[in-house]
Parts: sequence; C-alpha cells; structure tokens
Amino acid sequence: MSHSVKEFLKDVVIINELGLHARAAARIAEVAGNAKSKMWIIKGDEVVDAASIVDLLTLGCAKGSNITIKIESLSDVDTLNRVAELIENGFGE
Repeated sequence: MSHSVKEFLKDVVIINELGLHARAAARIAEVAGNAKSKMWIIKGDEVVDAASIVDLLTLGCAKGSNITIKIESLSDVDTLNRVAELIENGFGE
C-alpha cells in the first residue's frame, strides 16, 4: 500500500447560528496556528489559510455552510481533528 498521499481532508458543516464569525474564526486560527505545516479551509472554489482570522472571515460561512479542512502533513492530523471538533460543536456557543 502506498503512502504517497500529500494532503488530508475533513468535511464539516457550520452549525452555530452566527456562522463563522470573528470570535469563532479567532478560535480556529489559534488552533490552526499550532500545526507544523500549513492548514487550509476550503469553501467552494475558495481556499484560505486556517491560521488567518481575516482570511477565514472572507469565506462568509453562514450556518449550514459546508467547508473542508485540509492539512499538508499527517503529523497535523490531531490539529485537524481539533479544528473539526470546534466547528462540529458550534464553537462552544
């Protein structure tokens, strides 16, 4: 079995009423900033740096938005799962 996959993805849905707002973006960016390599958030054709609050806010993710979290290194899978958990739990709001 080959281990040549260069990226790892997880799909999540924004569930909190306010969508991906500034405080939620700050929490994602804080966790994503701990990744050893780049972490991205993808919505449609847009790909932004998960560690950038401003970039995250440009996605305009309302409640119900489908997004994908992408990491470039398997060593960041725990960070990926922490970001996914934050989103899936509505940022604790």
